[in-house]
Amino acid sequence: MFEILEKQALNQTVTRICVHAPLVARKAEPGQFVILRAKENSERIPLTIAEYDREQGNITLIFQVMGAGTLEIDSLGVGEHLQDLVGPLGKATETEGRKKVCVVGGGVGCAIALPIAKKLHEQGAVVHSVIGFRNQALVILEDAFRAISDELRVMTDDGSHGEKGLVTTALETLINAGNQYDEVITIGPLIMMKFVCLVTKKYGIKTVVSMNPIMIDGTGMCGGCRLTVGGEIKFACVDGPDFDGHQVDFDEALRRGEMYREFEQHERETACKLFDREVR
Repeated sequence: MFEILEKQALNQTVTRICVHAPLVARKAEPGQFVILRAKENSERIPLTIAEYDREQGNITLIFQVMGAGTLEIDSLGVGEHLQDLVGPLGKATETEGRKKVCVVGGGVGCAIALPIAKKLHEQGAVVHSVIGFRNQALVILEDAFRAISDELRVMTDDGSHGEKGLVTTALETLINAGNQYDEVITIGPLIMMKFVCLVTKKYGIKTVVSMNPIMIDGTGMCGGCRLTVGGEIKFACVDGPDFDGHQVDFDEALRRGEMYREFEQHERETACKLFDREVR
């Protein structure tokens, strides 16, 4: 059992929890993830490790409340325990030797991008960050990004905060300003990562994406997280989650991501009704 030590709502749909998991904290690196269950009969949910404290033995997880599984995690409070948690899983993001990097995050993907940007900063790299959200109410982690970025662009679709526009607009502006990046690292919705890669491909800039397909066991056995990279089948849980963005078949990934949309909506509605009855 893994105790929840802290809990904080970052916006109306995104929650941050700090969990005591000393064995995971001891080995965790930016880009890796855990798989957890909130309760005994809950579904398995993969969540990227947003922060880790090796001395205290704690890890931080940031998630968006979307389906039944994340709703159950969000129903737990400080002092309560997650049923189980395993990790760290996946390969850590490669950061050694980078001198200048642009990190592009979208929505809750910024929680994954932040520890990577932080490690690059600690290693002495010049870090430019672009983070994007639909509107001001959904902005998260802006101050944390500002603290470790040599330059930060905050974008909102409606212009209610930062600059109005897409992350691709800000990225292309930075490139055209003469910034020569060793690498662009982008993490967020599939459609956002696809268009970031289309921009960087024009300029011949190496681009790494973090893929988050449907995942069950996290050890490469189920095949649920398969995707096509460079014409070959890869598994996000063991071959990734980081991949060469110019080699990923995003159209296939987008189609697969839509397969269970109706089922997920049904499960969320069922879970909401159950929680309502419990509260009454």
